[in-house]
Amino acid sequence: MRLLLVEDDERAATALERSLREQGFSVEVALDGVNGLAAGKSSSFDCLILDVMLPGMDGFSLLWELRAAGVQTPVIFLTARDALPDRVRGLELGGGDYLVKPFAFSELLLRINNLLARGTSATPKPWVIGDLTVNPFQRKVYRGADRLDLSSQEYALLELLVRNAGHIVTRTRIAEELWDLSYQGDPNLVDAAVRRLRKKVDDPYPRKIIQTRRGVGYLVEPGHD
Repeated sequence: MRLLLVEDDERAATALERSLREQGFSVEVALDGVNGLAAGKSSSFDCLILDVMLPGMDGFSLLWELRAAGVQTPVIFLTARDALPDRVRGLELGGGDYLVKPFAFSELLLRINNLLARGTSATPKPWVIGDLTVNPFQRKVYRGADRLDLSSQEYALLELLVRNAGHIVTRTRIAEELWDLSYQGDPNLVDAAVRRLRKKVDDPYPRKIIQTRRGVGYLVEPGHD
């Protein structure tokens, strides 16, 4: 699941982004309203998390612009503005939920999952590659009839590869998506993560789905023996 986080406090945004990634979400961050609006219009996200007090364009105006452009992505306001008129305005503009800072991450996670369930008119179709099935709504993975038990990071890596099935995902992109946008560390970290995923997704089965493109990255294909 892809989230857009629009938060001008860079330190808070980084901490929240890391926590959400640890739960298996793919997260893009915008640090002001103008960039948040551009990202929200140009990309496909499953949920937007918006602060209200943003430079360039406040969260209320941002949501109004998105809805006017026909973007119906579910939105959670995450803000220090706790006055009743603010909460009412956020919901009237089309926000699905309104959480006041300071907050518990466990509550935000619950609200995201509830909003995703409530805001989806139909359960998203699972990705099917050969005998591999990935259900992005339930975060369940199967090889044939076998349910695979993946960690949050393993699931996030697999979803990234599956979303780009048939195309190479570079080591740099994997590192940026799974860990940190400024990641420039040892590429062996990525290779080790892929090896852990393969132990569950590929090793027990004759057909191998995760392919290596040496010196570039990885991709998923229907598989070969």
